[in-house]
Amino acid sequence: MALLAITAIGATAALRAEAVVEQVPPDAARAMWVWDTSNPQAVVDLAVARGIGQLYAAVPPNVGTSPQLAQLTQLSTLARQNGLRIDALGGDPGWVDNPTWVVDHWLRPAIATHLFSGVHVDIEPYATSAWQTKRSTVVRTYLSTLDTLVKAAGTVPLEADIPFWLDEVPAGKSTLDREVMRRTKGVTVMAYRNTAAGPDGTIALSAKAIAAGTALGVPVRIGQETDDLGTDPVEVKQTFHGFTLSQMEVQLDQVVAAYTSSPSFAGLAIHSAAGYAAMTP
Repeated sequence: MALLAITAIGATAALRAEAVVEQVPPDAARAMWVWDTSNPQAVVDLAVARGIGQLYAAVPPNVGTSPQLAQLTQLSTLARQNGLRIDALGGDPGWVDNPTWVVDHWLRPAIATHLFSGVHVDIEPYATSAWQTKRSTVVRTYLSTLDTLVKAAGTVPLEADIPFWLDEVPAGKSTLDREVMRRTKGVTVMAYRNTAAGPDGTIALSAKAIAAGTALGVPVRIGQETDDLGTDPVEVKQTFHGFTLSQMEVQLDQVVAAYTSSPSFAGLAIHSAAGYAAMTP
C-alpha cells in the first residue's frame, strides 16, 4: 500500500454510502485506511454510513508545519464528534534505514498534535532492494526500527500492517509476523482476496496470523482491498474493485463468521477510503 495521490472523496460517494447503511451490521468492528484527507467531512460521512469505527489517517512528515495540518485537525474533530477513533498513519520502506529521522520528523510531530489516539505504521520492508539479497539484515533493521518507534511513542499505542505471508519469514528462532506482534499493540494483516473461502481465500490466508495473535494475546484485524490494482489476474483477485457493496458484504460476512469466536480477531479494515467510497450498492 504505497502512499499515492488519490482522487478526493466526493459528496456523491458519501451520499451513496448513506443509502446502504443498513447493509453493514451495527456492531461491525471496522477500520479504514484514509490516504487522502482533503475532504474530512466526506471521509467521516462515509465512515459513519458504513459502520467504520476507526480511521488510519495519513500524516505527512513535519505535520506541525504542513498545510495538511488543517485538514487533519478538522478530520480529527469530526471523527471524535461521531465516536470514531483516529490514528496517525505513515510508513515507507526507507524507514528501516533511518529510524531516528522517522522519530524526529514523523512520529513525534504527529503525537505532538494531540489529534490521534494511536499510531499505525505501514513500513513494508520487503519492498526494499536489500530484501532480495540481505533479507536477514533487513529483518533485523525492521524490528529494530519498530523497537525505536515503540519506545519513542511512549504511552501512545502503536500498531502495524503486515502481509499474510510474514509467518514464512524467519526472524531469529521465531518468525517475522510473531516478532512484529510482540512489539506492537496490534496488527492488521493484509489478506487481500475477493473471496473468503477456499485455499486461496481470505480466511485461509489470515488463519496463521489469527492463531499467532491468539497465542501472543495481540489483536489482529483482517485487511481487505477495494482500490483498483490493475488488470492482471493476480491483481484482480486481491481487490473488491468492480464488486458491489452487497457482493463484498457476502464475502466479509463469511470472514467475520469464521473468526468471531477467536480471542484475537479485532474486526476488519478496509483499504482504502477512496475505493470504498466509489463502490455502488
